[in-house]
Amino acid sequence: MASFRRALINAHQILSSSALSNRNPLASTSPSTFETLLRPQYRWVSPYSSDSNQSLQIDFSNEERKRRLFNRLLYRSKQRGFLELDLVLGKWVEEHIHSMDENGIKALVHVLDLENPDLWKWLSGQEQPPEAVRTNPVFSAVHSKVMNNLNIHSSPETRAEPGKPWVRGWDDFKKGKYSPASGNQ
Repeated sequence: MASFRRALINAHQILSSSALSNRNPLASTSPSTFETLLRPQYRWVSPYSSDSNQSLQIDFSNEERKRRLFNRLLYRSKQRGFLELDLVLGKWVEEHIHSMDENGIKALVHVLDLENPDLWKWLSGQEQPPEAVRTNPVFSAVHSKVMNNLNIHSSPETRAEPGKPWVRGWDDFKKGKYSPASGNQ
């Protein structure tokens, strides 16, 4: 909440300073003017979020910065808002983040930037991930852990075939004229 408040204060300062100089940075035709509003120092973009336009800068120069980076990434992995991913990804990151090097951290950030529904479908084997995701070392390690747990703790009959929805309900046994096609709809 504090970072959101800081972002609003910074936005107000930027917009009021541009209003004083009689120019609106949002109405400008120059794309670089609007991009300046989204720079990480204004806190509108997370400094630990990957962007195709800029390379991710990771600083292991001292222990305090390293600790902050690990805490932020651990928080991002445990508080995604998707319970299954919070548990699976959060536990995996908690176990492995301290042994990661700079490339591993960058791969983790790229996994954390993926959308929750897509990431869960790819991790659980419901859909095939794109090549860029499949070759990510963090994704492949988490995927192998999830699939290993699924193979140990669940029978294949309870899982959907790849490419089909993973919907099962309490009334799947009903196969009458008015019964649902799948799930408890």
